[in-house]
Amino acid sequence: QVQLEESGGGLVQPGGSLRLSCAASGRLFTIMYMGWHRQAPGKERELVAGVSTDGRTDYADSVKGRFTVSRDNGKGTIHLQMDGLKPEDTAVYFCNALSTGHYYWGQGTQVTVSS
Repeated sequence: QVQLEESGGGLVQPGGSLRLSCAASGRLFTIMYMGWHRQAPGKERELVAGVSTDGRTDYADSVKGRFTVSRDNGKGTIHLQMDGLKPEDTAVYFCNALSTGHYYWGQGTQVTVSS
């Protein structure tokens, strides 16, 4: 079992920055992949960025060059540095982890980009 808890969401103006964090607890040594998804109102949940245990990263095309994902395997934490935020980045952001064939999800944190 793995539990995830996100933090760091909030309201920011266009062009601003936010840093999301996610802390995993439980069987950390079983986690193979951690990432961030987001879901905007009326839209499907989509991958934002992720990082595997060996450090390989994935990014959605819409966030490449603006967002940076990082992970501390030893502490079971993952961060998402979001720069150059746009109104279309507004969504609930979810942390997720792949462990022993199961995906675990956090409760989500709201990110709102608005002037």
